[in-house]
Formats: sequence, structure tokens, C-alpha cells
Amino acid sequence: MGHGGRRDSRFSRLVRLGFTDPGAAERLLDAPELAPISTDTGLLDALGATADPDLALFGLTRLVEAQPPEPADASRQTLLDTLVAAKPLRDRLLGVLGVSEAFGDHLAGHPEDWHVLLTYESIDLHPGVDEFVALLSEAEDPDQLRVRYRRCLMSVAARDVCGTTDLAQTAAELADLATATLRVALSLARAEAPEDASACRLSVVGMGKCGGRELNYVSDVDVIFVAEPTEVGEHADEAKALQAATRLASRMMRICSDTTAEGTIWPVDANLRPEGRNGPLVRTLSSHLAYYQRWAKTWEFQALLKARPVAGDLELGREYVAMLAPMVWQVAERDNFVTDVQQMRRRVVENIPASHVDRELKLGPGGLRDVEFAVQLLQLVHGRSDDTLRSPTTLDALAALAAGGYVGRADAAELDASYRFLRTLEHHIQLYKLRRTHLMPEADTDRRRLGRSMGFRTDPVAELNKTWRRHASVVRRLHEKLFYRPLLDAVAQLDLGETRLSTRAARQRLEALGYADPAAALRHLEALASGVSRKAAIQRTLLPVLLGWFADSADPDAGLLNFRKVSDALGQTPWYLRLLRDEGASAENLARVLSAGRFAPDLLLRAPEAVALLRSPEELLPRSGTALTQEVLAAVGRAQDAEGAVDAARGVRRRELFRTGAGDILGAYGTDDVPVHADPGVGVDRVGSALTDLNAATLAGALRAAVRARWGDTLPTRFAVIGMGRFGGRELGYGSDADVLFVHQPPPDADEEEASRAAFAVANEMRRLLQLPSSDPPLLIDTDLRPEGKSGPLVRSLASYEAYYRRWSLVWEYQALLRATPVAGDPELGARFVELIDPLRYPEGGLTEEQEREIRRLKARMEGERLPRGADVTTHVKLGRGGLSDVEWTAQLVQMRHAHRLPELRTTSTRPALAAARDAGLLEEEDARVLDEAWVLATRVRNAAMLVRGRPGDTFPSEPRELAAVARYLGYEVGHVGQMLDDYRRVTRRARAVMERVFYGEERTAG
Repeated sequence: MGHGGRRDSRFSRLVRLGFTDPGAAERLLDAPELAPISTDTGLLDALGATADPDLALFGLTRLVEAQPPEPADASRQTLLDTLVAAKPLRDRLLGVLGVSEAFGDHLAGHPEDWHVLLTYESIDLHPGVDEFVALLSEAEDPDQLRVRYRRCLMSVAARDVCGTTDLAQTAAELADLATATLRVALSLARAEAPEDASACRLSVVGMGKCGGRELNYVSDVDVIFVAEPTEVGEHADEAKALQAATRLASRMMRICSDTTAEGTIWPVDANLRPEGRNGPLVRTLSSHLAYYQRWAKTWEFQALLKARPVAGDLELGREYVAMLAPMVWQVAERDNFVTDVQQMRRRVVENIPASHVDRELKLGPGGLRDVEFAVQLLQLVHGRSDDTLRSPTTLDALAALAAGGYVGRADAAELDASYRFLRTLEHHIQLYKLRRTHLMPEADTDRRRLGRSMGFRTDPVAELNKTWRRHASVVRRLHEKLFYRPLLDAVAQLDLGETRLSTRAARQRLEALGYADPAAALRHLEALASGVSRKAAIQRTLLPVLLGWFADSADPDAGLLNFRKVSDALGQTPWYLRLLRDEGASAENLARVLSAGRFAPDLLLRAPEAVALLRSPEELLPRSGTALTQEVLAAVGRAQDAEGAVDAARGVRRRELFRTGAGDILGAYGTDDVPVHADPGVGVDRVGSALTDLNAATLAGALRAAVRARWGDTLPTRFAVIGMGRFGGRELGYGSDADVLFVHQPPPDADEEEASRAAFAVANEMRRLLQLPSSDPPLLIDTDLRPEGKSGPLVRSLASYEAYYRRWSLVWEYQALLRATPVAGDPELGARFVELIDPLRYPEGGLTEEQEREIRRLKARMEGERLPRGADVTTHVKLGRGGLSDVEWTAQLVQMRHAHRLPELRTTSTRPALAAARDAGLLEEEDARVLDEAWVLATRVRNAAMLVRGRPGDTFPSEPRELAAVARYLGYEVGHVGQMLDDYRRVTRRARAVMERVFYGEERTAG
């Protein structure tokens, strides 16, 4: 074969071997540096076996070029001869060069370091701390330490990429190398300041992955420093010892962390110490103990799971670990453990840049932190009574949890495999440039190198992406189930050969996850998961996930109990189990609704079929008032009698109340442009409108039922229901009464007395029907705002209203009419009533001075007399400082002053009135914003109290779990109840200041 044929053959072979630029590879192989070995078959095969053959060949060329020319190119020839003759060396060297550009740079700068990969002892005997110390201890300064550190790191990488070590061994070697580096760095620091070294005993305690012997290639090394005086007894000078120890520790940190001509090793991070970066760098044993006894948070004890003496006075370090260990293993008994755990378990994905979330190996969904946190939490819960679980190493602890029955063996095996894959992937990403990163690279060239390094050769990028996503999915699926599946195994007792949680361990776990009554929770789980029925099988699949969602709520016990009740009611219904099994959003929505309070679950338990509404956000959107009224009237029309008719109307109301409550809890009431979390007022408005439409439809049904029962289709008088208060303002809450006026008008030539008796009978019958005993939330009709109040007639004719308002009415009645709007009955009569009252509520010329003084006197008297005894004026949402009453009276005063000349002020709703006043220049923009914010917040608190407690109230709940549930509804994270109350007081305090200035203190402006 000619020269050209050989070249074509080699070119084709390079392509098959995985070179992406075979032309450049040929040029490098034909260059003088590699020409002597360019035809060696073993070299080409070895290059093709690397993660990136092009990178490996380029790195090899640089290494050969960097060999010293004297004597007579002997170093270069030795390297070339060894590459041909020694396959192990060839595989190690090319393996490292093919995965790491950074090691290529190192070898180009230190061309003699390739010999490290030839030394048998440094490659195959898995060196420990002592061996690494021996290799590093010849360093006389930080630069030399860096060079020797990189040599050792390269030997670890060689064993890793050639498969001599697995993930656990590699991570342990990296931790041992870090330990040795800290020891040598401390020795250098002591040599610089021997007087400091003699003045103290200093111990370096490894934390995090260094302490757990599971370190990455490039990572901060977490440490805590502890020191004691060298002298003991009366000669001990603690202050002097701490000063000397602090100087030593700082020197050691700089030796490792500072950037020199040889780069840096890694940052030494001491921020896990008491008080973090604000605390002293070094403390004594007694100072550490005092801090952890009094001030430490749960996460700080969690961090101590990894504590291990690594450098300095190891005996002192062991004393430190032994001193704190009892507190670590008792942390699950702390009062705030559950709250702290819930806070820690909540993701911080929102803190990851959006462009990074899908590439995060550590912090993203299905990432390494999910596994590590789950294992550590289970260690804290069960390690207090089982010391076999106290390993600081994640994989060892996971194996111990599986052996003890604390997690299922199959789950543990899957999680172990996925964790190993993700950690190995993280290692290979970091190896490329020796940079600290947890992000999957975006470029296909980088992913191709990674895929080949992980063993994928057919289609490296596609295979890598698929396998990575699969393992991330496994972690995402299992990290929650890890807590809960053993609980089900403990109660279901299906596999007799499996080691199970004891009852005590199961209760401990449930307590740690926030269940206040673990014994009852276990009974519910047993009832739900035991047996071999299809229902039990599906429940066992669902419950591990549901239990996690319950645990994230303010009341996990209620969530689980309510789920059992719903399942008991619907468990034999095929569509229910299919809905939960096949439609993932339904199960999560159900869990959130069932654990959010009493109101929505109580409604669902009375109408379990309403669970179908949880399939999607669209199902939870409020229906229009027209559609509701049509459905209610149709249901009333099908009923046999008035009682049955109202019962049917109540059934519609029950379902729609659940729809509204569930949608509110799940945050479904934003808009396409403005989500609820961005503007809570959007949700408040939609809830108020939905409840108003629903109650109006219910009243229309009750009216139709009352009329039909006695008069058939035609009442001998025209009849309308006028909504007042929040009803008229479309601002109803879940616990609001229906404030109404009844008005009638006899037809021409009708008997007025008969018409009046008919109207009175209809109004009374409506009230009776709606007050019939029922398990549904009541709809109470309140007519106290009618002329003469409780002493006046229940129903008046339009003419009677006109005569009363003309002769007897007071200014507070005009003010009440600001909210009046027709809600049911004869629409034409309702419109005529509005025509009648408009001149009264929007008086020509505005209010007189006397009328304004009267309104202010009424408000002041109400503040003094109507606030319940013992109520906190700073948190009463209706009558308290800056609450609903303050904002509404301010808006209404502005309306009565100016609406006669400004039609845009003629609204029955508070928020539009504030906005119109702002736009007209009657309120400063900031004043209007402050009043609006307070009104929205107070309304949300009122709604939350009803959703949580199942009964109306104008104050924050006093029971801690209910208060926490209100906080969760308002969007606060676990453990932030105090912040919620502070925020409420701050917002309403500012609103009160505006109200006092505008309502009480502002000079009257002429209309």
C-alpha cells in the first residue's frame, strides 16, 4: 500500500477512534515530537479509549515538547519509550490528559511530573493520609506545596479515570489528600511562627465533605478550629492561646487559599463555626460548648454529623467531637426541630439563576443535595437510638439505613446508584478545568467528552443526557419516598422477609416530620395501606408522596386524617383512584387542600365527588354569576317542594364554595398577566366576586322556591333583593352574612295590603328555608340595615322607602346605601330602587359640615364601643387599627363628599373607590396605596381564618398550628409567624396614620 493509502487508512481509523478533528490529529502525529511513535497501534488505541482523543493528543504533544532538551533529549526519549512499552502508564497518562485540560497545563509547566503516574505505589495501593503527607511534606513553601498537591491530585485522577477506584474510594482519597494538605500547611504555618505554635494546642476539625471523607476534586474545604492553652491549671493563659491559635489558623488558611504563581489549592472555609463569619475564628472547647447549648440552630447540629479531626492536635479534636456528639443525636427532640426541618426541606431553587436550574447537579430538583439531606435527616431522627447510623459518609449511612430497615432496600439501592452516577459526573465536570462547579456544561463538545468519560461511546451526548435525566428522576422520585415508604411497610406487613421499622422508630420519624399524633397517623396509614386490594395497592403507591406534601403543611395530621376520610368515602370509586394515580397535579392539589385547614376539607367530605375539580387550575376558576343562577334555578325547578329546592341550591353552593376555597388555597386566582403572589389583591377581588355571585344565585333559588310553593309562577307583587355591605360591594368573605334589604312594588290596580302580605311572607319564607338545619355552611340573611333596623318592617314598598328616606333617615343610612346594589328578584324594580337612593348616597353639593361631624362621631363611638373586650386593637382585622373599617370609612367619606360631581367615584366596592379617588387627585398616590394594601391584607387574613378554622372570625387564631396555617396561606415560609404579625401591624399602622389624617384631620374641601 502506498504512502497515500496508509494516510487515508489512518485518517479513517482516527475517525473511528473518536477524533473530532482527524486532520489536526494527523498533523500532530506526524510532527517531529511524536513521529517516532506515531505508527504505534497501542498508542492510537489508547488515545481512542480516552474521553477526548483530540484533547489527549494535544496534551501529550505539549508534554513531549516540554521535556528538557539536555542531555541529548534523553527525557523525551524516555517518555516516548515508556509510552510504547508500559501500557499501564500510557493508559493513565492519556486517560488524565483526555479528561482534563488543567492537568495538561500542569504537565506542560512541570514536565517531569509524568513520572508520578509511573510509580506503582502511588497508583494502585490507594494511598491514605500518611502516604499523602509523605509526598507533600518535602514542600518548603506554599508554591512547592501547590505543585506537590497537584501531583498527588493527578495520581488520584489517574486511578479514577482508569477505573482502579470507584466513586467512594476516589472521594475518600480526595478527602485524605485534603487532610494531608491541611496538616502540611499547618506545619508550614507553625514553622513561620514557632512562638505561636508553642503557645497553644490547635485542632482543625474537618466538616462537610472533607469531614465525611467524600470530597470533590474542587471544593471548599470546610473546617472548624478549636484551641486550648498549652499550659494547664493556674499557668494557663486562655486569651494568649486563642490569639496565637487564631494567627496560626489564619496562616494555614492563607497557605491553602491564596493565589500564587502556582495558583491556589482550594479555599479553606471556616464559616460553619459558631456565629459564622461574624464569630471568632477560633474558640476553646468550653466556648464551643456554651454556644451549642444555648444558641445553635438545627442546621448547625446537622453540619456536625460530618465533624472529624483532621489536623493539628487530633486528641483535642476528638474531645471536641465527643463533647458535642450527644447534642447532635438529641437534636430531634428539640422543640423547634420540626419547624427547622420544614424550613430546610423547602427548596432554594428560586435562588438559582433560571438559566442554571435545569443544569444544576447539586441544588436542582433531583440533585445531590436531595440525597444528602434525606440521609442526614434520617440519621438525626433514628441515630439517637441506633448508633450504627452515625457514619459521616453519605453512602455508608444510606447502606446502614437500609440494613436497619429505616429505608427500603430497593429504594436504597436505586438511590445509591443514582448518587454514584451524579457524583462521578460532577467529578468529571470539575476535572476538565479543575474549577469548582456543579453545572452540566451546555456545549455538545463538552457533553461529548463527559459522555465518553462515563463510558458512553455509541452516541455519547444523547446517552449521557438520557442517563443523567433518568438518575435525576430517580432521586426526585425517591428522596421524599425515602422518608415515608418504610412507614407503609411497617403497617402494611406484606413482605415478611423485609426488615421493618419498629413502631417506636416509625413514631419517631412521624414526629420529626411534623405529625403531632404519630400513633393516630400510624393507624390511618394502616387503614389506608393494609391488604391486597387494588385500592390498598394504589394507596401504597400514592401515600409516600402525599405524606411528604402533608408534612410540608402547617397541619400534617389533619391532612392525613382528611385523606383517610375522603378515601373511605370514595375508595371504591374507580375514577377517584384513577384520577389520583394518573393525574399528578390532582394528588398534590388534594394534599394541599386537605392540610390547609377545616373549611375546604369539610366541604369535600360532604361532597367527595368534588375532588374531580382538582384536576387542573382551569377547573378551579369561578363560574359566572349567570351560569350559577341558571344552574340553581334549574335545580330548584326539578325539586318536589320548597325544602328540596333549597337543599338542591345548597348543594350547588357547597360545590362552588369548595371550588372557590380550593382555588384560593392553590393560588389559582391570579390572571395571565398578574399571578396571585405578585398582587394578592387580584385573588381577593376574584374570591369576593365569586362568593358574591354564588350567594346571589342561592338567594335567587330560595326566592324562586318560596314563591313557587305558595303562588306558583307569579307573586302578586314585584319583589327584589338589594345587597348591602360586603354583599353589595362584591367583597364577600367565606364567613360573611348576606346583608340585604327587601323591596316590593304592587302592580297597578293591585290590592296593596295583599301585596304587602305576600312580600312579607316571601321574605320570611326565604329566611326560614335558608335557616333549615344543614351540615352545609350557613347563609344567614341579615336585614338589620333596613329602615328603623330591627324595629322596622322586614319588607317595604318602594314608595315606603322613598317616604322614609325623605323624612326620617340619618346620615349613617346614606353611608350604608353606598354599598346597595340589586342581587336577586325583579331587575327593573332593583334598578328603580337604585334611582331612588342615588341622590341620597351621592348628595348634591356633598356633605354638610354637620353631616361630616356626625360621621366622624359615629366612627369614633364605634371604635370605642364595638371592639370586643380583650381584643388586640393592633390585629383585629375589622375594627382594629388600620383595619377594614378604617379603610372603608375613609373611602366612603371621600365618595359622599365628591361622587355627586365625579361619576367615577360611584362604585359599591372599596378598592375601585380608592383608585378613583387617587386618579381624581382626592387621595395622594401613596396614601391610596397604603390604604389599599391594608384592606387587601386584612381581607386575606379574614378569609384565611375561615379557611383554617372553619368558622368566621376577625382575629388571628391563637392556636399555634392554626396561626401557622394562616401564615402559609399568606405566603410566609415555615417558622415565620412572628414576621407575619409584625408585617400586619406595620401595614395597618401606616393605614391608620393615613386614615387619621384624611378622615379625622383633613380640612373639608368644598365640593
